[in-house]
Amino acid sequence: MTAASNKNLISFLLYFAVGLLVVVILTPYLWLFISSISTKRDLTTIPLRWFPPEPTFENYSRLLLGGTGATDAASQFGRCALNSLIVASMVTLISVFFGSLSAYCLTRINFKGRSMLSFTIIIPQLLPPVALIIPLYLIVRKLGLLDTRFALIMTYTSFILPLVIWLMIGHFRSIPPDIEEAARIDGCSRIGALFRVVLPLVAPGIAATFIFAFIIAWNEFFYALIFSSTQSSKTLSVLVEEFSSKFGEDYVLMSTAGVLASLPPVALALVFQRYIVQGLTAGSVKG
Repeated sequence: MTAASNKNLISFLLYFAVGLLVVVILTPYLWLFISSISTKRDLTTIPLRWFPPEPTFENYSRLLLGGTGATDAASQFGRCALNSLIVASMVTLISVFFGSLSAYCLTRINFKGRSMLSFTIIIPQLLPPVALIIPLYLIVRKLGLLDTRFALIMTYTSFILPLVIWLMIGHFRSIPPDIEEAARIDGCSRIGALFRVVLPLVAPGIAATFIFAFIIAWNEFFYALIFSSTQSSKTLSVLVEEFSSKFGEDYVLMSTAGVLASLPPVALALVFQRYIVQGLTAGSVKG
């Protein structure tokens, strides 16, 4: 077999593997969308119908506009979507802002215990949520914050902030300190060099970290299920689960809610896809 044949075979296997991976990833989401435009009869018909004979978007109107037949869970969709947006946005902004400053200090300022702190900062990510839920619940209840957005923001920040710091450390390490020193020689203070020179250079990393933090906060379910029970703080991840429990089984509306709940992070990732790639590659190599 010639070198050209080997190259073509490798290319074929590579494209085949990528295509198979895309099918595996997209098939569940495609079935979720098909279920959302079906009726309950279409989903329970034997043999299974892979596509509804009469697709309908009535389920979307029931969720978004409270159309005919909207259940109690469906009527909460708008408020829960707002809760998810507020909580995820606040957690992401707080975590990225303070995480970036903390990561800068850990990479640029020499102090005793810096290496140990950089190593242990990710430990909260290693602890299972089930091991923390009881003490966190007692703290939240003692503070009178149960069923509030602030409780979710505080809890999410406690485990997303360390992840942001850990990610941003890699991005700051990829920036040569000489660039910052040159700015300081030209008259910039340390803070001025940070905001005028360093942060613009790590902007792709900040964007990628922002998106990751937002997706984690948006999709979080366990803490939201324990700490929220009414529309005042309930998030979409909890509401979607209630379509098959508290309010009875409604797989069609559950699928519809799942599609709508997935749109913000998916849209955010598609819009800032270029920054995600740049951020991942920029933080992988030390400058």
